[in-house]
Amino acid sequence: MEALVSANDVLFVLLGAIMVLAMHAGFAFLEVGTVRQKNQVNALVKIMVDFCVSTIAYFFIGYSIAYGINFFSGADVLAAKSGYDLVKFFFLLTFAAAIPAIVSGGIAERAKFNPQMAATFLIVGFVYPFFEGIAWNNHFGFQDWLKASFGAGFHDFAGSIVVHAMGGWIALAAVMLLGARNGRYTKEGKLHAYPPSNIPFLALGAWILTVGWFGFNVMSAQSIQNISGLVAVNSLMALAGGTLAALVLGKNDPGFVHNGPLAGLVAVCAGSDVMHPLGALVTGGVAGVIFVWAFTVTQNRLKIDDVLGVWPLHGLCGAWGGIAAGIFGSASLGGMGGVSFVSQLIGTLAGIVIALAGGGIVYGLLKALVGIRLDKESEFDGADLSIHKIPSVSVD
Repeated sequence: MEALVSANDVLFVLLGAIMVLAMHAGFAFLEVGTVRQKNQVNALVKIMVDFCVSTIAYFFIGYSIAYGINFFSGADVLAAKSGYDLVKFFFLLTFAAAIPAIVSGGIAERAKFNPQMAATFLIVGFVYPFFEGIAWNNHFGFQDWLKASFGAGFHDFAGSIVVHAMGGWIALAAVMLLGARNGRYTKEGKLHAYPPSNIPFLALGAWILTVGWFGFNVMSAQSIQNISGLVAVNSLMALAGGTLAALVLGKNDPGFVHNGPLAGLVAVCAGSDVMHPLGALVTGGVAGVIFVWAFTVTQNRLKIDDVLGVWPLHGLCGAWGGIAAGIFGSASLGGMGGVSFVSQLIGTLAGIVIALAGGGIVYGLLKALVGIRLDKESEFDGADLSIHKIPSVSVD
C-alpha cells in the first residue's frame, strides 16, 4: 500500500511538473507576440536556454540552498519512494525557472544574451532559493517568529510572492539598470508606441500559461492525498475576475484582456487553498485593475520601459496576492482561517526587499563587469539578426 501511495504521488507531482514546464512555452509566445518582429527569435531562444541554465543552477546549487538536499548519491538511493524526491525537485525547478522567464519579458529587445544567461544562473542558483528557503523551509526561524508573534506564519501556497513577486521585482531592478529601448521616448518625454507584433501569438502564450497554471496551483499540494478542488475553483474564479476587470478598465485592448487572467492567477497563488471562491474572484478582479493601471503609469508617467509589464503583472499583482491571502483567507470573510494579515504583509515585504537587492546586485555587477545592453546598432538591427543571425520569418 505504501508503495502504491508513493507511486501515485510521483505521478501526481510529475504531471504538475510537466504542466508547469509547458507554461514556459506560454512565456515564450507571450513575449514573441509582444515584442517587435526583429526580436521574436531571441525571445524563443532565451526562454529555452534560460530553462536549461536554471536546471543546472538549481540542481547543483539552488535546491541545496533552499532545502539542504543534494543528489550526490547512488541512483538506488535517489529512486527510493518511486523517485518521489526527484520529481519533487523537477516540480520545484519549474517554479525556479519561471523567475528568468519573467525577467526575460521585462528586458526584451535590448539585453545582451550571454550576460543574461549568467544572470539566470546567479538568480536561480542563489537569489531565488535564499528566499525560497525562508518562506517554504523556515530558514533563519522566520516562520517560527511570525507564528509566535502574530499567530500564523507567512502563507504562500503556490508562490504569489516566492515566485511571481520575486521575478517581478528582480525584473524591475534589471529594467532600471538597462534603461529604455532606443526611440521609446522622445526628448520631450513623450511615449513612442511599439504595438504588439502578433496578437494571435500573444493570445496563444496567455492561453498556455492559463491552462498550465492549474498544474502550478493545484499540484502545489505535492501529494495526491492533499489535492483540493478549492484550489482549482479559486484559480478559475481569479482568472475570470482578472480578465473581466482588465477588459473593462483596458477598454477592450487585447493586450490587457489576455494579461488579465494572468494577473488574477498570479494574485490567487498565495491564498488559493484558503480563500472562498468569492474572495478569489475579488482578488483576481483587483489584480486586473492593478495591472492595467500600473502598466499605464509605468510606461507613460514613470518612463520605465518594461516591455511586457512584468513588474506590474508579477511584481505588484504578486505582492497584492500575498496580502490578499491574509484578508480573504480569514474565517471572518469565508476563508479557511489560519492566516495573519501582519504575517502576510511582513513576508511580502521581505520577498520584495530580497528580490530588489538580489536583482540589483546581480545585474549591477554584470553591468559593471561585462555590460548587459546591446550597442545601438545591434539594437536597431534587432536581437534576432545581431545575436542569432536569422530572422523569425524568411522572405524568398
